[in-house]
Amino acid sequence: MAKEKAIRELEDLPGIGETSAEKLRAAGIDTLEKVAVASPHELSELSGISVDAAKKAITAAQESTTINYETGATIFEKRKEIGKITTGSKDLDDLIGGGIETNAITEAYGKFSSGKSQLAFQLTVNVQKPKKDGGLEGAALFIDTEATFRPERIAELAKAADMDPNKVLENIMVVRAMTTEQQILTVERSDKLIQEKNIKLVIVDSMTSLFRAEFVGRGALSERQQKLNSHVHRLQTLADSHNLAVFITNQVMDNPGIMFGDPTTPIGGNVLAHAATTRLYIRKSKEEKRIVRLVDSPSMPDGECVIKVTPEGIKD
Repeated sequence: MAKEKAIRELEDLPGIGETSAEKLRAAGIDTLEKVAVASPHELSELSGISVDAAKKAITAAQESTTINYETGATIFEKRKEIGKITTGSKDLDDLIGGGIETNAITEAYGKFSSGKSQLAFQLTVNVQKPKKDGGLEGAALFIDTEATFRPERIAELAKAADMDPNKVLENIMVVRAMTTEQQILTVERSDKLIQEKNIKLVIVDSMTSLFRAEFVGRGALSERQQKLNSHVHRLQTLADSHNLAVFITNQVMDNPGIMFGDPTTPIGGNVLAHAATTRLYIRKSKEEKRIVRLVDSPSMPDGECVIKVTPEGIKD
């Protein structure tokens, strides 16, 4: 009896040839795990094979993948390795449990000029500081979807922190994403860059603007949410596998269904609400002041603090 071939690649699955595998990879289904959780109809549509063949491929993928269990004690030990990047404000650090965490996605949402990008800029500087000063001694990857990146501002923040502006800017890898595909692809292919450049912070500013612009109308909402869901989960995978911090900014809209209180609602719906580990709502106050509200955190109670966005950076 012939020995069954071990299934390691997409091409090893029954009914999946080279052409079908290429189509699946182009659609973002590039691992056996992703095939294992796909629906037969989705897999059939994306690969061009029949639904019955897709069912067999999914079953084979499920049988060839393993689930790795860990005890709570093991995870507790791993969490001792978590790093934290200071925001520049002690009050904000205290509010979120000591700073922006690695192995997690932190989302900041708010209206235009509320200070989301300013906080992102500050973090690209602070992540480079020594650990004793609230940094992670690493570089940053900045995915710019709204043409908001300003090297002049980074240089100003670096000078205020007594750091060499040129060195600080050299340690920030900037990708100007013009389409959702570019945004998604940057994250998908970032593993090598993260290792080579010792990246400890990934910023997406803003997470939703391109999705909002490209997927217009109710008919496109389902596809938008699916792509956004896959994208944000890939960011979480990067955070976990490289012990880095992910900081995303998000746009808002006014929810007409809210009659009392603040109608400001972040874009992205439940997909982002559930994916972000920590959610911050930033709103403008008088002059340099901003009010930051902790909306969601797995370990810290809801609360608010006031920060200042000054020429020298984020302060109490």
